[in-house]
Amino acid sequence: MSGFPFHMITSPPTSKRELATRRLTADLAVVGGGLGGVCTAITAAREGLKVVLVQDRPVLGGNCSSEVRLWILGATSHMGNNNRWAREGGVIDEILVENTFRNREGNPYILDTIILEKVVSEPNITLLLNTAVFEATKKDADTISSVRAFCSQNSTLYEIGAPLFCDASGDGILGFMAGAAFRMGAESSDEFGEKFAPSKEYGELLGHSLYFYSKDAGEPVTFTPPRYALDDITRIPRWRQFNAKEQGCKLWWIEYGGRLDTVHATEEIKWELWRVVYGVWNHIKNSGQFPEAANHTLEWVGTIPGKRESRRFEGDYILRQQDVVEQRAHADAVAFGGWSLDLHPADGVFSEKPGCNQWHSKGVYQIPYRCLYSRNVRNLFLTGRIISATHVAFASSRVMATCAHVGQAVGMAAVLCRRESLLPRDLTVPDRMQVLQRNLLRTGQHIPGLALRDESDLARSARIVGTSEYRLTGFPPDGPPVKLSDAWAMMLPVAAGTQLDFSVWLEVAGDSSLRVELRQSSRPDNHTPDVTIETQRHELNVGCRLVRVTFNHRFVDARYAFVCFFGDDKVSLLTSEQRVTGVLSLCHTANLAVAKAAVQTPPEDIGVDSFEFWHPKRRPEGRNIAMKLAVPIALFGVDNLVNGVARPTNQPNAWVASCDDPKPTATLNWEKQQTVARIELMFDTDYDHPMESVLWKHPESVMPFCVRQVRVLDMAGRELANVEKNHQTRVRIVLPEPVRTEGLRIELTPRGNGIPAALFEVRIYEG
Repeated sequence: MSGFPFHMITSPPTSKRELATRRLTADLAVVGGGLGGVCTAITAAREGLKVVLVQDRPVLGGNCSSEVRLWILGATSHMGNNNRWAREGGVIDEILVENTFRNREGNPYILDTIILEKVVSEPNITLLLNTAVFEATKKDADTISSVRAFCSQNSTLYEIGAPLFCDASGDGILGFMAGAAFRMGAESSDEFGEKFAPSKEYGELLGHSLYFYSKDAGEPVTFTPPRYALDDITRIPRWRQFNAKEQGCKLWWIEYGGRLDTVHATEEIKWELWRVVYGVWNHIKNSGQFPEAANHTLEWVGTIPGKRESRRFEGDYILRQQDVVEQRAHADAVAFGGWSLDLHPADGVFSEKPGCNQWHSKGVYQIPYRCLYSRNVRNLFLTGRIISATHVAFASSRVMATCAHVGQAVGMAAVLCRRESLLPRDLTVPDRMQVLQRNLLRTGQHIPGLALRDESDLARSARIVGTSEYRLTGFPPDGPPVKLSDAWAMMLPVAAGTQLDFSVWLEVAGDSSLRVELRQSSRPDNHTPDVTIETQRHELNVGCRLVRVTFNHRFVDARYAFVCFFGDDKVSLLTSEQRVTGVLSLCHTANLAVAKAAVQTPPEDIGVDSFEFWHPKRRPEGRNIAMKLAVPIALFGVDNLVNGVARPTNQPNAWVASCDDPKPTATLNWEKQQTVARIELMFDTDYDHPMESVLWKHPESVMPFCVRQVRVLDMAGRELANVEKNHQTRVRIVLPEPVRTEGLRIELTPRGNGIPAALFEVRIYEG
């Protein structure tokens, strides 16, 4: 405990008393402590801004917190779409990687501690929990000067002044009070030309959800439902889908409120969801249909619903369906999304319609900066689900990892505004936007289509030599076979001029045939194999054999090639235990968590593409297909360390050492001595892994591609840094004192798991 000793207080009667009041000033005030607000605050604080983060709940995280318990997801979409290596970067990646390291079983309380730790570790953040903003003061019609907030736990009124504000509150309480333009409900299809805009019958808002957990008590447990529990389970059209195994947000479709005011009717909605939850549990416990639930008891029921949709505020640009589906380019792109266009029927759990209507695009899409500030309140940033988007585009941009990624962009934008005494709109000038994009890329933020060009990075002027370089000659047949009852493919990186010539091992149980197709994506940075280039057919008879495939096509640009294998259950491909950064096998099948079938076949009139889903299997499955390449693929050299892209996109973008290199080392040499104060490294924590935060047990706490130990030495062999037991993507080394040297050696220690050591990026700075 801290503070002053308590002394006896007496106070005579009075006509009125004032609340205890604290006045705070900051560079940036962030209202809302969900992931969008958290990532905004952390990003700004790390760059030196004084930040006040105001959260009206006792914990941080919003819908991912232990109060709601929705898993964090974004562009990876449970690995069920074609967005490869699409996990969001920067601060949210740091949180997800840390959670997987400490909490791969998905305990929501542990996630609470991780998010809280990240925030309170930043000395520039003043965190106010249990504190609700209720008033905004403006110095003129277009500018907020301060907000007032009340904490019920310490009975204290806070007055917070700042030149910049960010509304990350979900319902947009600050923007609403400040008079910012907003929308609520669905636009008509003709306003933005959105063909997927819903009808009035389907509904104009997504509802709230409330979850429950159960556990085995080890002995029979009875349940008497409260009187307010739903007494007729058949009122829920999909009631037969309830079972004794699924719990928490796997029952995301326990949803209600889409035909109500999802701001002001939240308490009414919550009560209806409580009725449903306790009615569902009564059905599971007392219907007699689930004897396996005899020993089960309710462990937890949510007390606040997870909100999907309410207000959306207007920026200088409104994100729309075409931006998502067509993957439109924006000069002011600062973040990305990749979740499906995911609309739900307004009647939610009581609807006769499916619980969701998900349509995916062929790849990730850019989110422009102009969506992240109010068009009429000059000093108000927007982040989270309230950014400037139509109802249809919001159906994709609303998910938490995307909200967090956007929050990092807002935090960095606030930094630039404070440094130059600017307002949010001022950053749209091209020169300033390029600085914002560069600074985001420096912090690990991925912006599709952009590469980091950092003139202050000393590594770009160095001559870089590696002790070895991985050359993809194939994969040995040391894994189990996979039947071709589902088609399989290998994603292989290719350079311009590449011609693929390879052999694969087969096991054939009866006379059959093998069809092999060479495909590519219609966009070089996508991973949807929607263009078939060549097809071969091979007749097969019983036995194990090696089949050679030689394609005539030569690729005209750098991209991923897809070698697709089609057969039947009499034909099996041999697989390999060998894994390597930037190479994946794919299966043509449906991931029912996010798709209805292996082929997306939307109605013709909704503006969405038809295409096939090809996605990896989760480890420990998802092995590479065993093959031998006639000509090795050599795209894993040290030049990738300074190409400005720190994840696989259209190429691996990593330096990968040979499997037999005992001490992979990248040496950077300069023509004359340089002053080195800071080294930044980016490792492979498998950006294809979604790292769902709860209810999803992950096979590893440390990603198998991640280098655990790295040493940095000068050219005299003096050790400057030694990082051990690393599990994070981004490693930032600040030397105790700057050193003068004509070169550096970056030594990696292989994991010893058969996976070659890999490094995406090296950046070196004087200060």
